[in-house]
Amino acid sequence: MNGRTEVEPPEKPGEGVRAVDRALQILMAFTADDHRLTAGELTKRVGLSRPTLYRLLHTLENSGFIVSSGDPQRFELGPSVAHLAHVWSASLDIATIAQPMMRRLWDQTGETVSLLVHQGNSRICVAELASGQPLSFKRGVGYREDVTLGASGRVILAHVPSPETYINRDNAKPTDVLEYLDRLKRIREQGYEISRDELIKGAVAVAVPFFMGDGKVAGSLAVFGPGVRVDGQRVQTFAAMLTVEATALSQALGQRLESKNTAKA
Repeated sequence: MNGRTEVEPPEKPGEGVRAVDRALQILMAFTADDHRLTAGELTKRVGLSRPTLYRLLHTLENSGFIVSSGDPQRFELGPSVAHLAHVWSASLDIATIAQPMMRRLWDQTGETVSLLVHQGNSRICVAELASGQPLSFKRGVGYREDVTLGASGRVILAHVPSPETYINRDNAKPTDVLEYLDRLKRIREQGYEISRDELIKGAVAVAVPFFMGDGKVAGSLAVFGPGVRVDGQRVQTFAAMLTVEATALSQALGQRLESKNTAKA
């Protein structure tokens, strides 16, 4: 990068792992909003000295994980990252990835747990663990419903750009658009949505959204149960459990939690 050839000293035990960890910190410093960074910006984000940073950037660039250009020099992710992203996305199976989260919810609640994904004007059930209790509700894998309806639909719409485009359609069910949009705002603020007797008489649904690595809402996790068991207190308990598992699912799908790295070279 600076035209000089440096002779690296012999690697000490443990330094290889430390170098890998630091290189990964550099790669994770890039975001969708900040995809081209200067060395100074990277130094602030990863907490490495300039010599260490440049040494690792040189290695990453030689492997195609980083590319540099411009004056002042800026760095961005390279084609090797794109290759890994393609391999990862090609093998992505949300229903399989969500199984541990759904199983924990099923064990904790004793109610039906469903995973729904957003597709066009609908949300579709792609995985479901039915309650083992005699009185219970389930929709079934493949169940499709208008995304404007139900807790599991509204919690998705609360996080999409321009939700009004979904509720202004000729076949859209909500009649008061402004009131509906205000409800979506409240859902965003509280982080979950509930419905009672809406699509199934006697049923209560509690749902939260989950997100892909780019921050876009992908669908919802929901718990369904009869109103005689799911009172107000259980709704709050289910919402808290769902939030924990939806966060875990979002992380498994690539979403990052904000954290400050204080490592020093």
